Amino acid sequence: MSRSSKKGPYVDQKLLKKIAGLKPGDKTIIKTWARASEISPEMVGFTLGVHNGKEFISVRITDEMVGHRLGEFSLTRKFVRHGGKMQKELEKTAEIKK
Repeated sequence: MSRSSKKGPYVDQKLLKKIAGLKPGDKTIIKTWARASEISPEMVGFTLGVHNGKEFISVRITDEMVGHRLGEFSLTRKFVRHGGKMQKELEKTAEIKK
């Protein structure tokens, strides 16, 4: 659910401070735990390391991402695969076809 228009978007102030200290086009990865923070236009062009609970996922910020939350681009769950006999048979046939 979005915040009220009266309050405005939530952008982590520490993160903005770190970005303001860098030059545009800088390649340094800024580590952050602020997954709830919205992406503002000042962040475009930088690479952020967004924490997913275990590790930092590198996210390069583009124009299309403005207005979204950082957590949307750093997934917390990793899909491995469905198991069972049927899955093993499918994988074997895929290997043979290659």
